[in-house]
Amino acid sequence: MKYNPVTNKIIAKLVKIVDSKNVLTDKEKIEAYSHDEMPREQYAHMPEAVVTPETAEEIAEIVKLANKELIPVTPRGAGSGLSGGAIPVFGGIVISVEKMNKILEIDYENMVMVLEPGVVTNDVNELIAERNLFYAGYPMSLETCFIGGNVAENAGGGKAIKYGVTGRYILGLEIVTPAGEIIQLGGKLVKDVVGYNIKQLIVGSEGTLGIVTKVIVKLSPLPKYKVDLLVLFKDVKSAISMVPQILTKTGITPTSIEFMDKLSVQTSCRYLNEHLPYQKAGAMLLIEVDGNREDHVSDDAETIGELCLKNGAIEVYVADNYTTQERIWSVRRNIAEAFKVVSPHQSLEDIVVPIACIPDLMPELALISKKYDIQIPCYGHAGDGNLHATLVKNPRSTMKEWYEIEAKSLKELYESARELGGTISGEHGIGSKRKDFMEIAVSKNELDLMRRIKKAFDPNDIMNPGKIFDME
Repeated sequence: MKYNPVTNKIIAKLVKIVDSKNVLTDKEKIEAYSHDEMPREQYAHMPEAVVTPETAEEIAEIVKLANKELIPVTPRGAGSGLSGGAIPVFGGIVISVEKMNKILEIDYENMVMVLEPGVVTNDVNELIAERNLFYAGYPMSLETCFIGGNVAENAGGGKAIKYGVTGRYILGLEIVTPAGEIIQLGGKLVKDVVGYNIKQLIVGSEGTLGIVTKVIVKLSPLPKYKVDLLVLFKDVKSAISMVPQILTKTGITPTSIEFMDKLSVQTSCRYLNEHLPYQKAGAMLLIEVDGNREDHVSDDAETIGELCLKNGAIEVYVADNYTTQERIWSVRRNIAEAFKVVSPHQSLEDIVVPIACIPDLMPELALISKKYDIQIPCYGHAGDGNLHATLVKNPRSTMKEWYEIEAKSLKELYESARELGGTISGEHGIGSKRKDFMEIAVSKNELDLMRRIKKAFDPNDIMNPGKIFDME
C-alpha cells in the first residue's frame, strides 16, 4: 500500500478537529511516540504528526480524514508494549489516547466500571479496593499501562492461571472503526450471544481493526487473604515438573505459579542486593494462593508446600505478610531490569506451550543458548505455560552479529515452542516485531482468513498497518 504524506493542509484540518494544543509536529516532542519498550535504535519509526484527542467524536473525524486521504493511523496507549504494536512503521498520524483518561462510572450494583482507554490500569484497583473489589484481568505492568492497551493486546499477567486475562473481564466496548464510525459493542451484560462476538475480536486485535474509546470492565470481589510460597529446587527439571502436578493432584487452583531459573534468580538477587538463599537452588517456583477464608488459604498453601517437598524441593519459604511477600515478589518483578545491567541488548519473549510440555522446552533453550553463545534466562508464568525466555546479547558480539544471532535464535525458539503444541506469544502480542514469524505460528489458511477480516474492517489498510501480518 502506498500512503500519502501528512501535509500542512492535513495538519490544518487536524488542528480544526482537535485544536492546536492537541496536534504535535515538532520532532523533539514527537520522538517519544516513535517507539515502545523495545530497543529504539532497532525498531523506532518517526510519525509525521501526533494527535491527542479528548473524545470519541474527535477520533472519528481524524480517522475519516486519514481514510479519505490514505494516511496511516497508529493508535497508542502508554507505549509500554513489547512487540512494536504502537510504533508508526509507515509514519503518518499517531493517535494517542493519553488525554482520554477519565473513569466515567463505577456501577457497584452491576459490578462494572466504565473507563476511557487512557486510564492507568493500576488506578482502577486503587480506586475500588476500599469497596473490597478489584479488576482481575490486569498484567504485570499495571502501574504504567493503559486499559486501552490491555484491551488491544489482550494482556495477561502473573495471576492469569486463576483469573484469566483481559478478555474475560471486557463486557463492553466503544470503538471507532477504520471508516470513522463509532460503534457500541456489548454492554453491562454478563451474557450476550446476539450475532458474531465482534467485541472479543477487537480484544487482542492490536489496534488493527479500530480504536477503543470506551471500556466496560467486570469487577470481582477482592480476596481477603493470600499466602506466597518460595520453593527452591535443585534443578530446572524438578521445578518445572512440579507445575502440572500442583494443578492435577491437589485440587487447588493457585493464583500464580511463577518460574525462575538459576540464572534469572541469581541475576535479580544480585541486582537487588537480596540475601535469600538462592545459591543452593537451580530453580525456584513462586506460588500464590488466595481466598476469603484464612484457614482455607493456609491449608491450600500447606498442601502445595508438602507436595513440593515430597517431590524433591530443597526448601519451602512461606510469606504470609505484606513485607515478606513484597520481598520475594520483588525478585521476580526485577529480573528484566537486572538483565539490562548485564546487557542492554536483549529480546524479551513470551512463548507459550501446553503446561505438561514445559519440561520438554528447557533442553531446547539450552541447545539454542549453546549454539549461539548467548544467555537465555527463563522465567515467567509457568502456571499457564507462558514463559519469558529472554535472549541476552553476548557482550563480545558486535551489534551486526547480535542482530543476525537474534533472528536465527528467535526462529529456532519459536519453532521449538510450535513443535510442542505451543505458539510464539502468550501476552505481548505480534506487532511489528514478530510479524515475520507468523507463518510458524499459524497455517496459511488461518492467516488468509485474518487478512480477509482485516480487509472487511479496513479496506484501505490505514489502521495500524504493518502489524501482525502484511496485507500484500
